[in-house]
Amino acid sequence: MSGAHRLDIRDERVAAFCRERHLATLTTLRPDGTPHVVPIGVTLDPAAGLARVITSGTSRKADHVAAAGPQGAPVAVCHVDGRRWLTIEGRAVVRTDPAAVAEAERRYAERYRTPRPNPARVVIEITVTRLLGSL
Repeated sequence: MSGAHRLDIRDERVAAFCRERHLATLTTLRPDGTPHVVPIGVTLDPAAGLARVITSGTSRKADHVAAAGPQGAPVAVCHVDGRRWLTIEGRAVVRTDPAAVAEAERRYAERYRTPRPNPARVVIEITVTRLLGSL
């Protein structure tokens, strides 16, 4: 990883990159320990130290995270834009409460577009433990 280095969540380059419209991938672990990688939209909240992913509560990614229990599941989110990239590592939990889901939907709409209605929507909240990248 030439040029890769650890980044601070309060770094303006991180904030700027996370305001741009980039899709990302989320890697969770299946019960057998193999990686499950899917495309997602993600938002970063530096003040709270959280990344958020909205999804259906019936999705595999939500199942994998929920299976880890209250201590959370280790996950990684990776954005790539040409030579610039950012990986967000952390521990994820599934939130179902309406306020948490609404906040995640609001942030998603700011970065991407208004999400389609989904009564089964949940939010995967990732407590950020490390940022790596080349910005």
